[in-house]
Amino acid sequence: MIMRVDFDPQTMQSRAFYQLLTAVVVPRPIAWVSTVGADGTANLAPHSFFTVACVNPPIVQFTSVGRKDSLRNIEQTGSFVVNFAPEHLFEQINATATDFPPGVSEFDTVGIEAEPSLRVAPPRVAGSPVALECELHSTVLLGDSTVVFGRVVHAAVDDEVLVDGHPEVEALRPLTRLGKNEWGTFGGVREIARVPYARWQKDSGAR
Repeated sequence: MIMRVDFDPQTMQSRAFYQLLTAVVVPRPIAWVSTVGADGTANLAPHSFFTVACVNPPIVQFTSVGRKDSLRNIEQTGSFVVNFAPEHLFEQINATATDFPPGVSEFDTVGIEAEPSLRVAPPRVAGSPVALECELHSTVLLGDSTVVFGRVVHAAVDDEVLVDGHPEVEALRPLTRLGKNEWGTFGGVREIARVPYARWQKDSGAR
C-alpha cells in the first residue's frame, strides 16, 4: 500500500509548490524562444512550460513565468520562433536562461550562431534542427504567469533528422527539463499502437 504525503498549495509558499510541480510534471519539452525587441536586439531564452495547443490552425503555446524579455518582445512585435532544444546544445541552452538585462542579446553574449527566419523577424538558432516560426495569436494572463499562443506560419527542419520526410526522435535527441537543476537526455523508445474500440469488443467477445 502506498503511504502518501499531502501537500496543500493554499498553505505552502508558492515557490515551494512550484518546485513540487516541476519535479513531478516531467519530462517537460523546452521551447527555446527567439524574439526581437523594439530596439532590434535579438533575445533567446528557454521556457519549459511548452506544448502544442491546436492542430488546425497549428498553434503552439509556452508560458512566461513573470514578465520576461521574451514576453515583452512578443507583445511589442507580434512574432517569435520556437527553436528545438537538442542534447548537444545543452550548455548553450542553460546559459541563455541567465537573467541578462534588457537590451543584451543572448545570441551575441553566449556565442550562438543565428540565421534569418523565412516568415518572421526574429532569427532562428542555426544549430537547432527544427525551428517553428510563429505569429502571436493571443495571450492569457494566469496569476503571475502569461500563456503565449503562437500560430505556426512556417517550419524549418534539418534534412539530417528526417527519415522518409518525417522527423525521427533518435536523430533529434531532445533535451528536457526535470526538477531542481536536473535535465533529461534522450533514452530508449517504446512503441505501441492505440487499440480501437471495435477491437476491444471483438477480443472481449472471443473470451
